[in-house]
Amino acid sequence: MAKYSKGAGKKVERAMHEMHEGTLKSGRSGKKVKSRKQAIAIGLSEARKEGAKVPKKGGAKKGAAKKAGAKKGSAKKGGAKKTAGKKSGAKKGAKKGARKSTSSGRSGSRSRK
Repeated sequence: MAKYSKGAGKKVERAMHEMHEGTLKSGRSGKKVKSRKQAIAIGLSEARKEGAKVPKKGGAKKGAAKKAGAKKGSAKKGGAKKTAGKKSGAKKGAKKGARKSTSSGRSGSRSRK
């Protein structure tokens, strides 16, 4: 049994032809499509909309599975989490304050030994 219908193949073929001519444009931005993979994706997407036999997208499913696996793994480990974001923010504020206080005086007034 074929994965893709003839209609889907025709859509991909048309998208590829348009890409080679330079007339195929992406949906949202309207920029010219230069990538072969992107042209195929556009053809399959159009075929899907028309109801042609095309397998479901796999990208979203894989991403969700990875996230679920990551959550399970972190839940098993437990332990204390580092709050690096908060600490770095405090350090940045301290550095800014230090700069302001030292920059108010002249740099030449400090004596070097």
